[in-house]
Amino acid sequence: MSEVKRRDLLAGAAAFAGFATVGLLPGTAAAATRQRPGAALPPSLSVGDRAVVARVDARRALRHLKVLSDEIGWRIAGTRSEHRAARYIAGTLRELGYKVELQPFPVADKYLAEIRARGERLWQASAAPQGAVGSVEGKVVDAGRVTEVTGDVRGKLVLFDRVTGMETQQAKAAAGAGAKAALIVNARSETYPERKPGSFTPNLGEQVAIPVLGLAEYHGERIRAGARRLSFEVTHHSGLTSYNVLAERKATLPNPEGKAVIVSAHYDSVPGSPGANDDGSGTVLCLELARVLRRLPTQQAIRICLWGSEEYGLIGARHYVRELDEAGVAQITGCFQNDMVATSHPPAGTYWLLSVDGADNTTTAAVNAAAGRLGYTGQVQGPTARGSSDHEAFYERGIAAGNFSWRGDEAPSQLEPIYHTPEDTIAQNISLKRLQVSLELVGCAAYDVARRK
Repeated sequence: MSEVKRRDLLAGAAAFAGFATVGLLPGTAAAATRQRPGAALPPSLSVGDRAVVARVDARRALRHLKVLSDEIGWRIAGTRSEHRAARYIAGTLRELGYKVELQPFPVADKYLAEIRARGERLWQASAAPQGAVGSVEGKVVDAGRVTEVTGDVRGKLVLFDRVTGMETQQAKAAAGAGAKAALIVNARSETYPERKPGSFTPNLGEQVAIPVLGLAEYHGERIRAGARRLSFEVTHHSGLTSYNVLAERKATLPNPEGKAVIVSAHYDSVPGSPGANDDGSGTVLCLELARVLRRLPTQQAIRICLWGSEEYGLIGARHYVRELDEAGVAQITGCFQNDMVATSHPPAGTYWLLSVDGADNTTTAAVNAAAGRLGYTGQVQGPTARGSSDHEAFYERGIAAGNFSWRGDEAPSQLEPIYHTPEDTIAQNISLKRLQVSLELVGCAAYDVARRK
């Protein structure tokens, strides 16, 4: 026997002894063999599956989500709120023993408004770059879906329903009538009329002398329900830097080629949304799997990657992939991207396996196989062709990647009605059961890949 083979066998024996040394309590081990939450069939678990299923816990993940969504709230690319989230994620991963790096990259300026109304929680909305910045307070006058202003609105805040393509005329009408600000409530799309629209950035054709805010439908509802006096401040955030949070735990067995499995999500959110499901759920799935996988034996390294600035064009993941040389690309055996993995809404009852081209790859095949072993027959669909998330960047460099998400039964474009809105909260949009299923599916799949050379 060669010395290399001897070292490999000794390392393997020591590493796989880790299953025993980290230990499974008798009750926990038994629980790992019971029928899984909502599964159609009893499980038929591998040794690796049992190691994951016995440890993974959606309730632990929820503790992180309360920090990200309830305490920090909206996490807008390049702003202090996103930086606060990055520090929390990095600190959590360091405590788990991972080597952590914050990878910076520049992002575009933001115009954001923080809004206060008596008896209401603080709101956030986007503001027009062509409008004024600064602090404003006043009484709201409801103008409705018009492009002209009648009556005396001097010194007041004019509330419009958005007339798409006519936002400049609405803003000019308010400014011309002496209003302090124009508040434009977003309109539902014809393509997805079931979705409540979130905040939007009014892009005006010319400068106006007053602030112009793009409100979510929720904001309009609350104002019209009685929050008729508002104060807000529009801030121009410039010179912004966003960060990817990159963590790695090396393989416990010899890994001469430096192979690695990535489990990833984006941690930023859209303006005005606390992003509980999109994508706080994917972020805390990564943190919980980081805890579960940190001491399990693997042939490959485990990388936990949380991307910044996804909501502005997949910027963080594209930056990460662009910085990889060909050797770095070759090391990655698969990227498991988790985006919206816990919604509680009935339309999103199917767990979709999404690849950019609709073809099967290492990640989608691994999740499908894990679903079969766990008994989730019928709940999982795919692979189906769809981009629009961070797996795109990996696909473009020839890296196996999939996006995993709870969406509607009919198609992956069918999302919960409060997608990208201020109502994407833990209370209104998180199912612990679906989060647990997501954790088990991706945890078992990623671990199965990481256990192989």
